[in-house]
Amino acid sequence: MKRTLCESVDNSAVDRRRFLNAALAACTIGPPLGFLSMQLAASRAGSLTKEQRDSMTPSRVIDELKKGNERFRTGKMAPRDYLAEKRSSAAGQYPAAVILGCVDSRVPAEIIFDAGIGDTFNGRVAGNVVNDDLLGSMEFACAVSGAKLVLVLGHTACGAIKGAIDDVVLGNLTGLLARIKPAIPETKFEGEKSSKNPAYVDAVARTNVKVTLQNIRRRSPVLADIEEKGSIQITGAMYDLTTGVVDFVS
Repeated sequence: MKRTLCESVDNSAVDRRRFLNAALAACTIGPPLGFLSMQLAASRAGSLTKEQRDSMTPSRVIDELKKGNERFRTGKMAPRDYLAEKRSSAAGQYPAAVILGCVDSRVPAEIIFDAGIGDTFNGRVAGNVVNDDLLGSMEFACAVSGAKLVLVLGHTACGAIKGAIDDVVLGNLTGLLARIKPAIPETKFEGEKSSKNPAYVDAVARTNVKVTLQNIRRRSPVLADIEEKGSIQITGAMYDLTTGVVDFVS
């Protein structure tokens, strides 16, 4: 049975109304999107604004990083318009966190937290240890730019940790590994203590994160003071290369 032109137009209008109503319901029902994707509707419109970042607490930032990691490891990463993020952040940036991670190519913080352009400051060095340059960068991120979280991100099967355990000597790497070595005697572990034991390597890596947190507070009165006032939080986490899970260190 053929439909008239009027019937087709009427039905199309009804279909559009149904679609819009369904889209509206999808936007209003269910949990809100995290700060790393709060501009999303069908796609992300831009990077974080100052108002959005300033309204967040340090604990909220951690919660949203956890949500982003869950999206990453479950394959439900938010669709993004990186060109829009680039354009919106060109005139200014308002990241919510500064992340110190390892140089390891398998641990890109922006990806494993499903973050976009302008969401996080990122510093990377083998073994995620600190020096004056990185501390200065963290101080800029928090005291000047307004980031709410300092996150030290270690990971499993870390080659720098293995090198420190094996007492590797190689040019400038020797001095870098020396910054990791204090974590070795601090690690409580029952079993084979060698770089060939993955469990031991990961235990030292976790201790190394905690030692780095101590060093940040000890060597940066600026960050320690801001944290004591409650404006920021300094914390650590471990990323599992196999599962993709980020476990925050207590």
